[in-house]
Amino acid sequence: MPRQTKNYSRADRLSQQLQRDTAELIRAELDHPKASLITITDVEVTRDYSHAKIFYTFLGTPEDATDIADKLEAAKGFIRSQLAKGLSLFKMPELHFEYDHSVERGMALDSLIQKAASLSKAPDDEQEG
Repeated sequence: MPRQTKNYSRADRLSQQLQRDTAELIRAELDHPKASLITITDVEVTRDYSHAKIFYTFLGTPEDATDIADKLEAAKGFIRSQLAKGLSLFKMPELHFEYDHSVERGMALDSLIQKAASLSKAPDDEQEG
């Protein structure tokens, strides 16, 4: 049987591991009543593994989203130290939390598409077809 080739680079595997571990830490350790409403959508690690951008979404009010952003910023040192305990890395990347607006944009586009699809055809279109 031929040997399987590696489909993922080390950076990809690290990103996936950071995504899983960060999501679990936030749910278990973040001191906020709505921490369970945070979803880690993606993690991007720089080529030298010195920085990791952690993209997240939050289901809640804008005021709660601001509060969550502040909590994540304040807890990033703790989260980084906890992640380092479970990973075997020469240097643990600095964490940078960024709100992921892509989900909101996708929902807005979906709404516009649904609205456009529900509009009746113009009278000129019906006569041509």
